[in-house]
Amino acid sequence: MAHAYTPGLRVTRQAVVRRERRLPLKGEVVVAPGSAVRRDQVVARTELPGDVATVNLVNRLGVSPAELQRYMLKHEGEAVAAGEPLAETRPLIKWFKTTVTSPVSGTVESISAVTGQVILRQAPRPVEVLAYIDGTVVEVFPGEGVTVETRGAFVQGIFGIGGERWGTLRLLVQSPDEALEPAAISPDCAGQVIVGGSLLSHATIERARQVGVAAIIGGGIRDQDLRQLLGYDLGVAITGTEEIGLSLIVTEGFGAIAMARKTFDVLRACVGREVSVTGATQIRAGVQRPEIVVPLPQEATRAAETGHPSEGLKPGDLLRVIRVPYFGRIGRVSALPPELQQIESGARVRVLEVQFEDGARAVVPRANVELIEE
Repeated sequence: MAHAYTPGLRVTRQAVVRRERRLPLKGEVVVAPGSAVRRDQVVARTELPGDVATVNLVNRLGVSPAELQRYMLKHEGEAVAAGEPLAETRPLIKWFKTTVTSPVSGTVESISAVTGQVILRQAPRPVEVLAYIDGTVVEVFPGEGVTVETRGAFVQGIFGIGGERWGTLRLLVQSPDEALEPAAISPDCAGQVIVGGSLLSHATIERARQVGVAAIIGGGIRDQDLRQLLGYDLGVAITGTEEIGLSLIVTEGFGAIAMARKTFDVLRACVGREVSVTGATQIRAGVQRPEIVVPLPQEATRAAETGHPSEGLKPGDLLRVIRVPYFGRIGRVSALPPELQQIESGARVRVLEVQFEDGARAVVPRANVELIEE
């Protein structure tokens, strides 16, 4: 029987996690292969060219472009400070002198005798790439970045917003179907990664922001609460750059959905440990999932298992249904009929039989499920 390939959602207590950390343009790598790095440690740095400011001097001085060089006080390659004279006229009567000052601090990049414009380049902006996870540098890309490897628990979510953050993992509910209430988030949660059970309401997220929580994790979120949080409809398939004061990860989907028991148990086992998270999500080509990485202590890494790609669905595999009418439900593959079957749309597709956690069974298209790697 042919393999059924399906998107994989990893939830595991032990995995090998590798992350490439690359600069946006050539720069300097500041760590060596084999180095142990911390999540907040700089592994590579570079400088982005500064912004450009254009000053039309001929109009302001009342001279021709060919004459401009005679009136310049600063020349190409020279530094200039904001408010410092850039050029001035030299009339016989000094009261009629015109002086043009620089609008920005930077360097005179060019002076055009054709257009009469002066281009000023502001100071370059430093860019630093952090390790993101506690681990070891296993590969160096000269001038570009590194690959950092760690071993530990690894949980992928369905959807998230916000960038990379880290902190101590803290569980604030007793069960995966318990919604996290705002009152449960105390001031001592500041800087921590907190975990709820099912719904993350707008009030709960706002309380987390006020307290200074680094990241918040739960089973689901309502679409209207997400819209209220962001202030706009999320119309693109890429997230991770939102400036909302924290990162948010939902593990199951939209609505009041309980967190999967396995996900809850893995996170509960990691309470009190330092974790790295990112809400960055991409659902188009080059799929990226929001994630929680919990590195093992160095002395425990030998017990970690090496992850490997799935070879296809098989009976007993754990999965989540990602389309209605069973959206969000967790179950195991109970059968994989080889023949095509007709569905409501009239299409003939491969299907599978799934047994849900409550014992109920259903037949769903294989394209409508997501494998949860154990």
